[in-house]
Amino acid sequence: MSDKSTQNKLVITYTKSVIGYNQRQRGTISALGLNHLGDVVEHDDTPVIRGMVNKVQHLVTVEEQAS
Repeated sequence: MSDKSTQNKLVITYTKSVIGYNQRQRGTISALGLNHLGDVVEHDDTPVIRGMVNKVQHLVTVEEQAS
C-alpha cells in the first residue's frame, strides 16, 4: 500500500444531469457525493473511485491532482 500523503487526488465535477439515466447511474453519482449540477468533490485516486467515475464518465469531468 502507498502512503496516504503521497496518493494522488481526483477532482470530480458534476456536469450533466442524471435525468433520463437509470437508477444505478443515479446511485453512483450520489455515492460519489454529488448532489447538484456544478458540485465538485475530491477523492483519493483508488481503483474503486476510478471504476465509479468510469461508469458515469458521460456525466462528470475529472481532473488529476498530484499530492
